[in-house]
Amino acid sequence: MKVPMKVQPAKRTENITYAVRDVVVLADGIAATGKEMLYLNIGDPNLFDYRTPEHVIAAVVDAMKANHCGYGPSSGIPDARRAIGAEAEAKGIRAIQDIFVTTGASEAIDVALTALVNPGENVLVPVPGYPLYGAILNKLGVQENPYYLDESNGWQPDVADIAAKVNDKTRAIVVINPNNPTGSLSDRRTLQAIMDIAAERGLVVLTDEIYDKLIFDRRKYVSLASLSDDVPVVTFNGLSKAYLAPGFRIGWGIVSGPAEVVGEYIEAMNKLLRARLSAHHPGQYAIAPALEGDHAHLGEVVAKLTRRRDMTVQMLNAIDGIDCVSPGGAFYAFPRLHIDRPDSEFAAELVGETGVVVVPGSGFGQAPGTQHFRVVFLPSEEVLERAYRKIEAFLKKFKAG
Repeated sequence: MKVPMKVQPAKRTENITYAVRDVVVLADGIAATGKEMLYLNIGDPNLFDYRTPEHVIAAVVDAMKANHCGYGPSSGIPDARRAIGAEAEAKGIRAIQDIFVTTGASEAIDVALTALVNPGENVLVPVPGYPLYGAILNKLGVQENPYYLDESNGWQPDVADIAAKVNDKTRAIVVINPNNPTGSLSDRRTLQAIMDIAAERGLVVLTDEIYDKLIFDRRKYVSLASLSDDVPVVTFNGLSKAYLAPGFRIGWGIVSGPAEVVGEYIEAMNKLLRARLSAHHPGQYAIAPALEGDHAHLGEVVAKLTRRRDMTVQMLNAIDGIDCVSPGGAFYAFPRLHIDRPDSEFAAELVGETGVVVVPGSGFGQAPGTQHFRVVFLPSEEVLERAYRKIEAFLKKFKAG
């Protein structure tokens, strides 16, 4: 019998990593030994004491009962797109040329990048930043062109660095606001400067605004596309975070800018959307009720997260060897470690010894010579306190060893 040949995977997968999930493989092995685990690694509210609003759930159940269980329109059902457009206009976004509903905001990001960039070109992405962008660009054979967030300035995007990194192969600038993993909230002046660079250099702006309703300290949120009608912008959002429904896998993209500038780009995205048929059909019926319905849950969620943010910043900053910038939104913090070894070793040994699961900063990118880790402060105050006490005790031993 002929020995079967080993199937060789595509080379495009060699450099794809996703630190948020990769660390779970290690954590699962530790959990199997019976050790108590404290998970501060996954941004899934529903794993903790947060529940999807009842009217959002009811809308999907009603859609299923009404037999909206077949394929939906490729760009999304009309009522959902109408509601998305109305909310975008309320935020000040004008010159809206297209709206499309996707399987989570992650598919919208994939579609927007796939329709835009060619091998050999590059996209400016924030560092630290969400690793999905790098994974998609690697798949496409496109260069990730990193620009840095300034830790000394509350993790604001370094506008001078963005301007310096643009070259003749640059196609787009990615902005994540509030940022994952730092929780930073970009101010209006910084955002306007980014739009000015895009306008001057003829770039598309891809703005990830999935955490736009989870803002602390009564700060005002500015949607990037509201700052200009003349720059082509794709704004990403969805139900996962603010509406506590990540498992629904419902996201969207909003394309704005001059029609004559974005027209062919929109058609390229729609080709991809038609090829994959549709996003989850019943789930789309939750969009209008979510955006237009009762938002009482948001006040409760933001109040809860504010308490947990404050505890996180206070306790981590009290640990010798850790500095933590206070997040302005989302539910992440990105503390800096003053250690001589890689943060990947810190995170691996931390979970092995204490059961506390965090993601190493290297999984999100960081300035050379710095070490960080990301914490998710979704868990209860009791869990967070125990986790931070364990981190403090472990770090003393880690530094001594």
